[in-house]
Amino acid sequence: MNIRSHELFQEALRYIPGGVNSPVRAFRAVGGEPFFAQRAEGSRVFDVDENSYIDYVCTWGPSIAGHAVPEVVEAVINRARLGTSFGIPNPLEIDLARKICEWVPSVEKVRMCSSGTEATMTCIRLARGFTGRDKILKFEGCYHGHSDSLLVKAGSGALTLGQPDSAGVPQSFAQHTMTLPFNNLDLLQKVFQEAGKLLAAVIVEPIPANAGLILPQPGFLERLRELCTEYGALLIFDEVMTGFRLAKGGAQEILGICPDLSAFGKVIGGGLPVGALGGKREIMDWLAPLGPVYHAGTLSGNPLAMAAGLAQLNLLEKNNGFGRLENSGAMLEDGLRKVLQRSGKNYCLNRIGSMFCLFAKEGEVWNLDEAKESDLPAFAKIFHSLLNDGIYLAPSQFETGFLSLAHSEEDIEETLRAFHKALI
Repeated sequence: MNIRSHELFQEALRYIPGGVNSPVRAFRAVGGEPFFAQRAEGSRVFDVDENSYIDYVCTWGPSIAGHAVPEVVEAVINRARLGTSFGIPNPLEIDLARKICEWVPSVEKVRMCSSGTEATMTCIRLARGFTGRDKILKFEGCYHGHSDSLLVKAGSGALTLGQPDSAGVPQSFAQHTMTLPFNNLDLLQKVFQEAGKLLAAVIVEPIPANAGLILPQPGFLERLRELCTEYGALLIFDEVMTGFRLAKGGAQEILGICPDLSAFGKVIGGGLPVGALGGKREIMDWLAPLGPVYHAGTLSGNPLAMAAGLAQLNLLEKNNGFGRLENSGAMLEDGLRKVLQRSGKNYCLNRIGSMFCLFAKEGEVWNLDEAKESDLPAFAKIFHSLLNDGIYLAPSQFETGFLSLAHSEEDIEETLRAFHKALI
């Protein structure tokens, strides 16, 4: 029963647009009403009605070590006793920046901020300032936050000027953003041939994780790197999702591709609001106060977020975190493929490391259009069946699932039993 959650949602609707502070939380993509969280521990989240769920949302990615991890909680409490915010430099900013530079070979300097949206927005501004160009290229299905330049969808042709994907975004903003299907190498090369000298940057999730989970086809990102170098456009990797989750060096370490700039968030905050951008020294030094590209933030480098992020990264490093997450991901994938086979469902399952997505469609998914072929009512049925059995996936077909170090073999086995029930 979710009596208290229902009461809270009705109250929230009176004071908060849609009753939520981020749209996907409203459950509109799957129907029904959201539950309200009361507490979380390890791999589980508990709602205000004291229902328990094995959590595969993990705060949309940040909780890579699990919820309420003692080392992270202790780090935050100890730091809070010394002050929650200063608005002046604190030593933990240096510690986290140093660790990011040590872990990510493409990063020589780092600027902290307060969200992934702010990090990608600043990457775009920095690229435009550094190159003196205005246009950017992004890919359909890659979400880079809600700044105006990036809330744009494609027109009818590869070079058609974008149209705003949200009310309130001026056409004058959208006209500088071009979009292409992910994994379409022919169109990519055509765009560079026709407009490459106008591009300040190409921004991409190297492993798109905001339209479900989509993997890059061999050679696509490698060729993108070559084209950016050839035409003088900066390559920006949005690793807000994948950074420090797939490997110490993120997706770029796994793929062996070196971007010019990278955006980070989520894991490096240990569950607190955080963002960061980093890249080559000669580009990063264009940021104020050294250069003419302005960026500022009252809570940038907040000591609580820095303490939580450092504690979580240290846990990953000390406990073979990435190896353990790969093992858990492989166990879940292997089990799900067997469940799909037994149920007679030939659904697409994509997985890399501790990230996964089950598309309710047959055949592979390589881009947004193929993801949108998913059977949304079928996914909603699966979602609610799992939720009723205490398994919490993201309430949308077009989101990615996450594992944490806290997910046990027993959790995964329970999850597989619930999936079998949901799919038959």
